[in-house]
Amino acid sequence: MFIIGNLIIALANVLDISLTIYSLIVIISAVLSWVNPDPYNPVVRFLHSVTEPVFRPIRRLLPFRLPIDISPIIVLLIIYFLQIFLISSLIELGYRIKGGNI
Repeated sequence: MFIIGNLIIALANVLDISLTIYSLIVIISAVLSWVNPDPYNPVVRFLHSVTEPVFRPIRRLLPFRLPIDISPIIVLLIIYFLQIFLISSLIELGYRIKGGNI
């Protein structure tokens, strides 16, 4: 059973790194939106294509419109919640399957 436990721990760590990288992408995208960059720049297009599918549903769910777009903040809070709750739970589950203590 230690192999399954190690697999769950490894998946949790990879997911944690992926969420950290995505949170950095969200922050960069939010900062770039303040300066109105060239929309034809490949980096700007990549950031927009990666973050906009996540921002759009959150903007639609907000019952009010603000002069500032708060969807990046909400996405960062969701990522933080996932890192605290989901990743910690997966790591603890992996250690329990292995039969060891945390």
